[in-house]
Amino acid sequence: MSTRSVLTLALIVAAGASAPVFAQPETQAAATTFPPDMVRWSIITAGFALAFAAGFGALGQGRAISAASEAIARNPGAAGDIRGALILGLVLIESLVIYVLLISLILFFIRPFE
Repeated sequence: MSTRSVLTLALIVAAGASAPVFAQPETQAAATTFPPDMVRWSIITAGFALAFAAGFGALGQGRAISAASEAIARNPGAAGDIRGALILGLVLIESLVIYVLLISLILFFIRPFE
């Protein structure tokens, strides 16, 4: 491993180890205003949404790459146009997965139901 990767790993470990220092105890008022069942179900829902989005996004990307490779093999002269359409399609597929990740992180860390 290079020095840079070791330094990056050390910084990540140090940041993770120091995170509990900034934790605050939960007050009784905050615990009663947010039902624990809703927290549990929002986390489960976010997990399933992220799993489905990642799984089907990966399947869609695989099919797109497969179709583009086959099209380039059939017509090598159109490789530039096919490659451009492939990149655009992959970006759009990946953006949908990133949107689901954003919604999942909102459900994990922000209390949207208060």
